Amino acid sequence: MYNEQLTVRGLYALICERLKSIGVENSRFEAEQLMQSEGLDRLALITEQNARVTENISSEIMGKLERRLAGEPLQYILGEWEFCGLPFKVGNGVLIPRQDTETLVEVCADFLKDRQTRKTLDLCAGSGCIGIALAKLSGAEVICVEKSEQAFRYLKKNVLLNKVNVSAVLGDALDERTVGGEFDVIVSNPPYLTSADMEALQNEVRFEPETALFGGADGLDFYRRILEIYPKKLKKGGMFAVEIGIDQDEAVCGLFRENGLITRVKKDMCGVKRVIYTFK
Repeated sequence: MYNEQLTVRGLYALICERLKSIGVENSRFEAEQLMQSEGLDRLALITEQNARVTENISSEIMGKLERRLAGEPLQYILGEWEFCGLPFKVGNGVLIPRQDTETLVEVCADFLKDRQTRKTLDLCAGSGCIGIALAKLSGAEVICVEKSEQAFRYLKKNVLLNKVNVSAVLGDALDERTVGGEFDVIVSNPPYLTSADMEALQNEVRFEPETALFGGADGLDFYRRILEIYPKKLKKGGMFAVEIGIDQDEAVCGLFRENGLITRVKKDMCGVKRVIYTFK
């Protein structure tokens, strides 16, 4: 369907143009990622720009481009995405790791470095990016809990991929019977989008599982429940930390206070209040 005589430069220009036509802001980056997925890396774009692209490779890349033009997230198309410098398998049924969440990992890793024990519980784990990153970066012994069977399959793949000390548990984080014991850190990036947020989702975000996004009418359902269950599972001096959405800091801090907890807030790289945490 596509011209087999396209050069590397010509194919790159075509992809950029098509991506720009649907409003993709970083069209050059995405074009590079799509080409790299079929072996045409950034070096090839410089040193082999006039080389002809085989029909096979051209067809594969353009097939991926069509998926992107239909709104599918780039991360799903590539099948893997980086988080905290580590690779994570992603695809239909699992939330895509985002840079915002690295702030949550940083807060927890900084706390764990001074602990003699580093037993950690990651709730609503999804791909396992938080728990796996903590295991890798701080040597934590981590249990990741995920309810969705689709997401759980990615969680298990990512544990093996990153070769970490992480136990994956298929279960409901909102059921206090799912995991027993006490922990040095309990961390979660729960679903926190409101009904209004869900109505206004970007097209590509609609490909991600609703169960990993929707936190009830006001976005706070999961916070209410986990605050009822998990602070009592902390060891003395332990830390409980959650990610929050934009402008949710006052509401979530209020829920912490209702449960007798003193809160601290950490901003992400963009200056957004992104993490609420407390100590026992």
